[in-house]
Amino acid sequence: CQSYEMLKTLMDVGDFVGATGTVRRTDKGELSVLCQSYEVLTKSLLPLPDKFHGLSDVEKRYRQRYVDMIVTPGVRDTFVARAKMLSSLRSELGRRGFLEVETPVLQTEAGGAEARPFVTHHNALDRRLSLRIATELHLKRMVVGGMERVFELGRVFRNEGISTRHNPEFTSVEVYQAYADFTDMLELTEALVRQCAEACCGTAEITYQGERIDLAQPFRRASMRDLVLEETGEDFFVAEEELDGAKARAAEVLAARGAKPGDVAKVRAAETPGHLLNEMFEATVEAGLVQPTFVLEHPISISPLAKPHRDKPGVTERFELFVTGRELANAFSELTDPVDQRARLEAQVRSHQARAQAEGAEEREYEVELDEDFLTALEYGMPPTAGMGLGVDRLAMLLTDSPSIRDVIPFPTLKG
Repeated sequence: CQSYEMLKTLMDVGDFVGATGTVRRTDKGELSVLCQSYEVLTKSLLPLPDKFHGLSDVEKRYRQRYVDMIVTPGVRDTFVARAKMLSSLRSELGRRGFLEVETPVLQTEAGGAEARPFVTHHNALDRRLSLRIATELHLKRMVVGGMERVFELGRVFRNEGISTRHNPEFTSVEVYQAYADFTDMLELTEALVRQCAEACCGTAEITYQGERIDLAQPFRRASMRDLVLEETGEDFFVAEEELDGAKARAAEVLAARGAKPGDVAKVRAAETPGHLLNEMFEATVEAGLVQPTFVLEHPISISPLAKPHRDKPGVTERFELFVTGRELANAFSELTDPVDQRARLEAQVRSHQARAQAEGAEEREYEVELDEDFLTALEYGMPPTAGMGLGVDRLAMLLTDSPSIRDVIPFPTLKG
């Protein structure tokens, strides 16, 4: 008939068509419509890639995600799984009595981490503002104000490099609980990761890039110092007066292992034994932590917001969770002493300024400022508190078997 000829001649793959008729099943059992009339709802002006080859240009897949979602199998499933994960996080935290709150994205001082911020200017107020690099300090203010269990699931912005693990804007969930410590966060973090795995994958035993990852068993716990000692046979967390000798030994260890020149340079530039231990951990241990592992007892010098360990001098009540060689979460018993907190933040500012003196240093391009209002909040008194931050995008990568962070962000930042 004429209508059928027009359909064959004028319709293209990608057009949206509305049909009127009776519903029936074909001889092969496929649900169909016995069409009596039809109309074009939306005409597609650009041809879709053919179904067999799909979008072979990886960069174009990310740049034209709407086409990628149409023609590449599994892409929409990844974002559905991510949505289930976010729902699971909110549900479990709500079940445990945590209240979801919102804190400012535009801030006068970008605090809660040491990272290069995005800077903008507010015309009406004629003042410089930064996009937040963490939600931590405002959430702690809410704990000071009497909100004993709070969390925020939101975007964070850092003006740094782009890689398979890093996107300039990313999603994190930060959780704060009054009258708790890092041991409570250990239990909470493990429960949240396991709950998300079961919500997304139907099981806590998953596969990532061909490697079986067991999220069902209790996660391993080990101190940073012990892990480095286990890997290298050397103890680099030494007294301050032994730092130069420890740095020389560390450089020899890395050179013998064929480490990158940049890793050796970082070791030689370590300011304290704590910085040296952390550099050796990152260079020799981190990539090998495939199964879920809580790394405990970070040095005070690299943990300006964490409470000193109650039993072990020189370290803090802090942990990071690593899976497949990547950091997924960071948590600690919060420092509540405003005098100690001021001293540590001032030391962080001085350290940044010292590094900024070096020719070509990235630190020269941004400032780290003291958040006086946060210190004022602590002076009013914050109850004993524990906090945890979890990288939502990296968790989504793990649970959807995605090799790049760009695979789990619908519209990632791209070059050019």
